[in-house]
Amino acid sequence: MMTMLAGRLNVKTREFAVKEVPTPVPGPGEVLVKVAAAGVCLSDVHLIDGTLTPLYLPGDEVTLGHEVAGTVAATGPGVGGWTEGRRVLLQAGEHRGGAVWTRGVDYDGGWAEYAIASAQTLLALPDSLSFEEAAIIPDAVSTPWAAITTTAQVRPAQAVGVWGVGGLGAHGVQLLRTVGAAPIIAVDPSPEARERALAFGADLALDSADPELRARIRTETAGVGLAVAFDFAGVPAVREQAVTCLAPAGKLVLVGLTDKPLTISGGTAFSYFQQQILGHYGSSDAHVDQLVQLVGRGRLEFSRSVSGVLPLAEAGQAVDRLLRRESPAPVRLVLKP
Repeated sequence: MMTMLAGRLNVKTREFAVKEVPTPVPGPGEVLVKVAAAGVCLSDVHLIDGTLTPLYLPGDEVTLGHEVAGTVAATGPGVGGWTEGRRVLLQAGEHRGGAVWTRGVDYDGGWAEYAIASAQTLLALPDSLSFEEAAIIPDAVSTPWAAITTTAQVRPAQAVGVWGVGGLGAHGVQLLRTVGAAPIIAVDPSPEARERALAFGADLALDSADPELRARIRTETAGVGLAVAFDFAGVPAVREQAVTCLAPAGKLVLVGLTDKPLTISGGTAFSYFQQQILGHYGSSDAHVDQLVQLVGRGRLEFSRSVSGVLPLAEAGQAVDRLLRRESPAPVRLVLKP
C-alpha cells in the first residue's frame, strides 16, 4: 500500500499532526490530484483551536486544507476531459445531498501530497498562474470577491471601509479598487498592515485606535459616511466601530468569523437611517472561475499575497504563526509538499 504525508486533525481532541496515511485512490467521478501548493487559512486555525467544528464530517479525523492547486495524477472510472499532468485548481467545496460540504473540513483536503476531488470541482489553470497564487484563490481571494460583488453589491465611486487588512482584507482592498470603489478607507491597528493597505490600493489607512477616526472618515466622504463597511477581522469591537461610520442606508458586511455576540449601540439611529447588517460566508464556483479568468487576462495578480512558503512537514509552524497573531499578519502562508 502506498502512503503519503498529510496534515491530520482529530476534531474531538483537537490534536493536529503531519503523519503518514494511505494514498487515496480515486473512485467513480473522482480525480487524484498531486498537490503542488495549499494555503493556510485562519479557518484552519479555528478548526484546530475549536472555534469551528465540521458539520458533516463522518469520522473524527480530517486532512485540513481547502485552498489547493496541483496537477492531475490519475482519474477514476467515468471521468473524461482530465489528463495526467493537467494543472488544476480545486474548488473549496462541493454539493452533497442538498448541502455544501467544505474541503478540508467535512472531507479530506489538500494539506497532503495527494488529494481526491470530484471531477466537477476542478478548474483548469492558465500557465501564467503559479500554483502558489492559484491555491489561495478559492477563499482568501474569492471570499472577499463574493462579499464585494454579490453580498454588498459595491458600485463604482461608492465609499467603502475595510476593517482588518490581513489575509482577506488585503485582497478586499485590491478587489474593491478593481470594481471602482472610491474612496477605499482601510482600518487596522498595525502600522505595517496600514502600509500594506496603501500598497494594495487604499486611498486612506487609519489606526482603529485613532479618536478622530469617525471624523476623518466623514471628512474623506464629504460628510456622508461609508456606503459599505467590511469587517474582515471578526472582532466585536470592529463591528461596533464600523457601524458608527456608515452613511444612511449603509451596509455592514460581516466576513470575518467570530462566535461572540453582535452588539449595536444606538439602535434607534440604526433603524432611522435604515442601515443594514449582512452576513457573508465563502464564495461560489462562479466567483472562483471569474477570478481565474481575470488573472489569466492580466487584470489581477496575487504574487505579493504569498507571504511565505513552507514544507508540508512544517504545517504546525504555519499554524503557530497565525495563532500567535504575528505582526504584520501574513496575507497567506502556503504549504508545499
